[in-house]
Amino acid sequence: MERLSQLWIRLMTGLRSLRGSKAARDGARLLGRLAEAGTAGYPPETKRRLMILNMIAYLIAVSTLVYALQHAFLNFAKYEPVVLINLALVATMLVVPFSHRFSDIAGAMIIVVSEYIALISFAALLGSSSGVHLQYFVAAAACFVVFGLKRLWLIVPIIGFGLALHLAAWFWFPPSKALIAAEREVIDSIYVQASITTVGLIAASVYYAFRLAENAKAETDALLRNILPDSIVERLKARPSQAIADSFPDASILFADISGFVPLARRMGAERTVALLNSIVLEFDALSERHGVEKIKTIGDAYMVAAGVPERIPDHLERLARMALDMQVVMRQLREQTQLDLNVRIGLASGPVMAGVIGRQKFSYDIWGDAVNLAARLENLSHPGRIHICPRCHARLAELFVFESRGLIEVKGVGLQETWFLIGPRETTRSSGTDVAAE
Repeated sequence: MERLSQLWIRLMTGLRSLRGSKAARDGARLLGRLAEAGTAGYPPETKRRLMILNMIAYLIAVSTLVYALQHAFLNFAKYEPVVLINLALVATMLVVPFSHRFSDIAGAMIIVVSEYIALISFAALLGSSSGVHLQYFVAAAACFVVFGLKRLWLIVPIIGFGLALHLAAWFWFPPSKALIAAEREVIDSIYVQASITTVGLIAASVYYAFRLAENAKAETDALLRNILPDSIVERLKARPSQAIADSFPDASILFADISGFVPLARRMGAERTVALLNSIVLEFDALSERHGVEKIKTIGDAYMVAAGVPERIPDHLERLARMALDMQVVMRQLREQTQLDLNVRIGLASGPVMAGVIGRQKFSYDIWGDAVNLAARLENLSHPGRIHICPRCHARLAELFVFESRGLIEVKGVGLQETWFLIGPRETTRSSGTDVAAE
């Protein structure tokens, strides 16, 4: 027992050392090339299915070659037909990757036809007690993997024909009518191998199907959470047919727009413009996550974020005010890095809003109301590098932040009113005021 334990430890140590070796890497590359054989030019989904089909063909070839060698060494003269059928099956499986150039189902059909013929031949040679006909059950699961769900017109007849051949093998070839009088030990060994192969392939097919389903579910969930707030995703999953529309008595909205972006984009060209815009949006997204607010959407160089929706929070206005100040810091850093004249105009307002999921196909979570309109207009009336806020925001933030009066201005849909520029937190009044003035 101790010697066996030492041998096991040495084996595992050797495998660990081999895992990162050049031979292991070369083997992985070779296996990858073999899996991809004949799949060039196909769409990704089809290519993935054909790669799986190739691996199935290789596994069948290897296992069948082992069976052929077993029977050849056991008694070649007696089991010559079994050996020859197995060798023919090996050669057929190796043709599968080359068949993909004709059709994406050619390889699968080669496997099905050759396996069906070989299994009924083995049943005739060895009798139904050998259990080789059990492997017809594999078609009930594997066909969905190798043909895809869109070919039910082909899958159903193949499965039905496989069931018919299984029953035929059972009734036509009882042990008394076997063409080869195999020893009981040989029959038992073949039955065990057939059972293991059948269960293993069915289990692998079902596992693959469930894995695809779980991956698709995870990808869909991740995509939804990138588009919609988490709480909205959960509500959609719980009641997919129920419309989502909520009213919020108090929330805050921020609009930001990069000043002078259109002429800047003309000078930079499409590639550099998209790269720059992506960098800015990524920085703003990180800020929205850090401050616990909800990004609503981006339209070109405009960025919209809200707080207090869809989750009600008491400090929604303060969160957006601090995010607005951090957005200015981000733009200042990007300006220094790129040597471009980058400034952002920001408008901030609060009040009652409504929110909901709009659309059915390219849906989105959106908010609307007077506060939303006011924030957009304040952003439009703001100055580059300044945060423009409404009187209501000023009254609620007066104890926490320092402001500069903009004076009386005409706001469309609201009329003449005094608005304010947010300078910075009270504890850093001097340094914040200096920074904003530099903007």
